[in-house]
Amino acid sequence: TLLIVEKGKIDGGRRRRKECGGDSKSIGIREMSGISTAAYFARRAAQKERVRILYRRALKDTLNWAVHRHIFYRDASDLREKFNANQDVEDVDRIDKLIAHGEAEYDKWRHPDPYIVPWAPGGSKFCRNPTPPAGIEIVYNYGLEDNP
Repeated sequence: TLLIVEKGKIDGGRRRRKECGGDSKSIGIREMSGISTAAYFARRAAQKERVRILYRRALKDTLNWAVHRHIFYRDASDLREKFNANQDVEDVDRIDKLIAHGEAEYDKWRHPDPYIVPWAPGGSKFCRNPTPPAGIEIVYNYGLEDNP
């Protein structure tokens, strides 16, 4: 038997599933795409991960281009609409092409000088106060030491 997820039916964050028998009238994932069910689900999981990563990177990069929050909110909404426009595509090859096109667009429009948090690697405050060299003792309770 094949396990098929019914399209568009979401119940409390979990998709409803139905079991299909081996009769000739049921159309399984294996017959639709020409690959095994496990390989299909693995490929779809990888595609979902790539889309999630692409969306998060594009959303963070949108914040680099927008100076004010009201501009960012509009741009973020437009970005979400672009991703939602292709959310119902089921063909795995078409999804791969859409992801490749989205990644190419992201690389084309990526900000040349992105904002980096000051204390993160590459930021202006990163390693501003480096650790002292070996052999130097730092007394943190200066003036409060026990004097015998």
